Amino acid sequence: MAGCGSKIGEDDEVPGRVKETFCQPCLCKKKETVADKFCSICNEFQCNECSNIHNVFAILNNHKLVSVKEANSTNTLFEMKTLDLCDLHQIVFEFFCEDEKKLCCSTCAIINHRTCHSVVEIEKIAGKITSSVSGLGEKLKEAREDADGIARYICSSKDHLAQDIKEIQDEVRQMRDEVMRMFDDLEDFVVKRAETLQRETLENLSKKQALNEKHLVDVTSCLETIESIFRSGTQVQKYIAEHKMESKINALCRNIKEECQSLEKVNISFHFDEKLKLPPLPVTEYVPGQLLLRSYHQEDDNYVNMAMKLTPVSTIGLKKTRYDINEPLYSGVDFLPDGRLVAVDNKNKKCLVYNEKLEKVGSYQLYYHPLSVVVVSEEEVAITNGGGYNIEFLHVSKCNEITSRRTCKVKTKYDTICLKDDRQFVVGTYGEPKPVRIVSLTGEEHDLSFNFPNKTYPIGKSSSTYIKSSDKVVITDRDENTVYLFDFKTKRVVVTDDQIQDPCCAAVGPSDSILVCCFKTNTMVQMSQTGKILSSYKLDMTYPYRVCVSSDKKFIVVTNACPGNRKLQKFKIS
Repeated sequence: MAGCGSKIGEDDEVPGRVKETFCQPCLCKKKETVADKFCSICNEFQCNECSNIHNVFAILNNHKLVSVKEANSTNTLFEMKTLDLCDLHQIVFEFFCEDEKKLCCSTCAIINHRTCHSVVEIEKIAGKITSSVSGLGEKLKEAREDADGIARYICSSKDHLAQDIKEIQDEVRQMRDEVMRMFDDLEDFVVKRAETLQRETLENLSKKQALNEKHLVDVTSCLETIESIFRSGTQVQKYIAEHKMESKINALCRNIKEECQSLEKVNISFHFDEKLKLPPLPVTEYVPGQLLLRSYHQEDDNYVNMAMKLTPVSTIGLKKTRYDINEPLYSGVDFLPDGRLVAVDNKNKKCLVYNEKLEKVGSYQLYYHPLSVVVVSEEEVAITNGGGYNIEFLHVSKCNEITSRRTCKVKTKYDTICLKDDRQFVVGTYGEPKPVRIVSLTGEEHDLSFNFPNKTYPIGKSSSTYIKSSDKVVITDRDENTVYLFDFKTKRVVVTDDQIQDPCCAAVGPSDSILVCCFKTNTMVQMSQTGKILSSYKLDMTYPYRVCVSSDKKFIVVTNACPGNRKLQKFKIS
């Protein structure tokens, strides 16, 4: 290594002069440091500091370090360690091809380079490349210097990283202490507020308890009176008592039923805000969360137990008869209170009545294309008109005779219709900006205050129904594969699920769950009022179109819209 080797006195031959060996890496940095070690692999004298690089990198661990004295006393030849062997033939290199700039063994020279013009013996040209070897040494020294810098940088980075981690830990601990102080204040604040909500809730529960106790007293009193009269009273007394107490008992039963439907399970929870502000803000100025008093139906806890099972009872095919112009399409079905079924045939302008065995027992010719039908009372139904602005009321007698009672004029196009109470309908619109409206039995119309989607539905692209117990409206959107639930107290619930595909209609099922006919997948999906999918039933029909549920929630009827294979199918619910 010319220029960076050992350095001795001006005259080595002077007796008594001591020969000094300097660290070669230090000399390259223009620094004179006495060497302590010699590395036979690096072929360098090094001081202790420079030789420590061998302890940093694993690749240098196999290098052998000896003392300078030991190195100077040993005269060994450099071991080539297969550097002088041809990789292909494992023969010592003897030639150099100047044309291709490659080392050659005797075999390579004969086979691979016989057409080359200048293949010379290495021994004859070896002296001419000494300067090149020296240049390589300088490049390697420069590379090693860079590598030393990298090593120092890595060591320094490790030290800084450890310091950064320590500073973060200290900062987090300090923050934790501050947050804990804030949470101590928060605990006091929230607990006091929660206790206030508890007192208010208990007061409401006490009122309900008192009202229920009064109902129990009234029920017991009425029972005692009835039992006494029917045990020892005359026929006249019985007759008077029955008619005298009927309205009172009906009102009492209705009040108790309403109380049952309004029962709510109450829990108190605390939800943190999305962004938690930390001190120095005092907790009294900013509470990092919101204390909520939430009421929800028992369904939320036990919805799994609400899953229904359907058992087929009877099925009939809807075939074109000699009295029909087209293949029947039942666009609306509903149960009468006695178990009979009323249906409207959109294609043939008919209203029909079926008994419990799905045998046709009555028919009535309409002058318009009916869209939907709903049972209003024991012997009355209401039908929406697909060709005009009116709702027609029909009388269906116990003997299955159907007659027209009256026609109610309206200003909106209505499709689906269901009963809200004994005075009003919830009706689904088409071609209108409001998808659902309220219509009284006398034809008075008004909008609901729900946050409905801003969308106008074509006919057949949406349907609606109403859940009395929770005062909720359900809307299906076929194009969006979505079911919406709305009520007056909370925001809308949007239900999208892989099982809900092309939902064409909905009905209120057992335990006030929601039944959705999925036109595309031929399934009946049952969901809770919170949007949970409870069950899914594969129907034995193509394109299920309309569904209705009996008033006792024991049976459902489904009809479909598949051309050439239309059915009316009845199921038992378990």
